[in-house]
Amino acid sequence: MNLIILRGLVGQDPKITEFSDGGKVANFSLATTDRGFITKDGKEVKESTQWHNIVVKKSGLAKVCEQYVKKGTPLLISGKVTYRSYDDNNGVKRVVTEILVDELELLGNGNKENHEPAPAPEPQTNNNDDMPFWL
Repeated sequence: MNLIILRGLVGQDPKITEFSDGGKVANFSLATTDRGFITKDGKEVKESTQWHNIVVKKSGLAKVCEQYVKKGTPLLISGKVTYRSYDDNNGVKRVVTEILVDELELLGNGNKENHEPAPAPEPQTNNNDDMPFWL
């Protein structure tokens, strides 16, 4: 099973690509941070931040990203890890790791001056009524 769940902060405003059929794709980065701590023996483990390339291909979710997701927005996403490769301008093969989003939840607007949560669309449920997902 290829399933990943991430909770983090958006690194930059999403780049929205619109297609002639009305479909949209959103691309942005997401930062996830493991907090630092001190072990029982007094050893300090520093905070660690990882950056993830996020791709939202579901048109409805991409529209949500376009309207509500901005740099600093806290998100909870689930999806799958995907890989693609390409040859750069120097002929070097590059591999890109991306998270292809299946579900996305807005956790708030991330603005420390304004603690109101970001507006969100009405949840719709899949076959399992107790598990909401956003379109």
